[in-house]
Amino acid sequence: MWHQELDPIEAIDAAERLRALPSLAFLDSAMRHETLGRYSYLAADPFGTFRVRDSAAAWNGAPLEGKPLDALRGLLRRFASRSAPDLPPFQGGCIGYFAYNFARQLETLAPPAREGARCDDIALHFYDVVVAFDHQSGRCWLIASGFPETDPDRRRSRARARLDLFAALLAAKIEASPAEFASCGTPKWRSNFSRAAYMDAVERVKEYIRAGDVYQANISQRFSTVLPEGFDAWRFYRRLRRENPAPFAAFLSFGGLSLASSSPERFLRLQDRRVETRPIKGTERRSLDAAQDRAAAARLQNSEKDRAENIMIVDLMRNDLSRICTPGSVEVPALCALESYASVHHLVSIVTGRLREGADAIELLRVCFPGGSVTGAPKLRAMDIITELERQPRNVYCGAIGYIGFDGVMDTNIAIRTVMLRGEHASFQTGGGVTLMSDPAQEYDETLAKAQRIFAAFEHEEGALSTRPAASRCT
Repeated sequence: MWHQELDPIEAIDAAERLRALPSLAFLDSAMRHETLGRYSYLAADPFGTFRVRDSAAAWNGAPLEGKPLDALRGLLRRFASRSAPDLPPFQGGCIGYFAYNFARQLETLAPPAREGARCDDIALHFYDVVVAFDHQSGRCWLIASGFPETDPDRRRSRARARLDLFAALLAAKIEASPAEFASCGTPKWRSNFSRAAYMDAVERVKEYIRAGDVYQANISQRFSTVLPEGFDAWRFYRRLRRENPAPFAAFLSFGGLSLASSSPERFLRLQDRRVETRPIKGTERRSLDAAQDRAAAARLQNSEKDRAENIMIVDLMRNDLSRICTPGSVEVPALCALESYASVHHLVSIVTGRLREGADAIELLRVCFPGGSVTGAPKLRAMDIITELERQPRNVYCGAIGYIGFDGVMDTNIAIRTVMLRGEHASFQTGGGVTLMSDPAQEYDETLAKAQRIFAAFEHEEGALSTRPAASRCT
């Protein structure tokens, strides 16, 4: 790896300077936290793209043989390299998404009643240049691998040239930024569920629980709208990160598809063979009144229903990690801890383990995907119930967004609070875990609480916050 330290620059300003390059990827720790949100990563102009659709993998458009994850492993091994120990963890590799739909290639699952407009099951850009930000120290670096060149001299030459190119772009003055796109007013949001239908779906899950099929299942509703002419996905992301800052936020560009994510939840991190997952279960809407907000947080921490829901998923994730980690290494250093975000409080647990010898990031994904916090328990039966009740593919929602490094490191989020922008259409989903103690009306209202800041990002100028209830925004 070749690298150079840059003069301090805000990550969002660096992204603004590089956004004219193809396939911008921004893994954005937009919310600072004592233990989360230390690093952000920015990349553009990839040298290759890996895609999977209907069990078929392709590299730069050419078909690849073998199972998709085996093909991905082969590509990562082709470009395997050691990382520098004194730099942020991600120093080059692939960035992109694993759609929830990909689970159907890992397990035997029922297909949805309606396929709808699907995205790729996996889409990953391979980047040879990364801008890495350490928010704790305030330092940032340009890092180049020289790939796809493999001859030592040509690789070194490419790395140096790419460092010079990106350094020049990052040092350039930003021209007067165009105004944020005009407010969408109040978009006409449509959901695949009416309030009554969603409450019926919650009751149906409770019937499955009483019958012994599952202990919990996560049910979501999808909001969609038509975008105004001239809508700019990047400008929208800037507003979303202001309305709903999150430690695992991201913006990705895949040609006709852009993803704007403000996820608060880590799915899987792998570093130095240590694995961490941070399942979220338990939500309470925040209040602008400080006393009421403290009461909401206390109510969540003392909620028997929410704690039971969280502990159930912790047990599921412990089981998943036990299949891939060394015996006796799986631990739960935090159980039902309170974390507060722009519009909601959450209960978050942490499950860790040590990856067994011979296993890698690809095998870890295969064993654990998708995350238990967005499926239910038992996982496979819960996923079939989700498909039955939601009736359409989730696409990226509840999949994972993040990176896998050329040195084997990985960090991914759970793709919640994530907007898909395709052509003139925008869509996103919000949901919650249903248990026997669930109240259907409260479950529906929880989905609106989670959607509130996304609605606001579409409606208001950058930085403005919405205080109106979200329920009135959906038809």
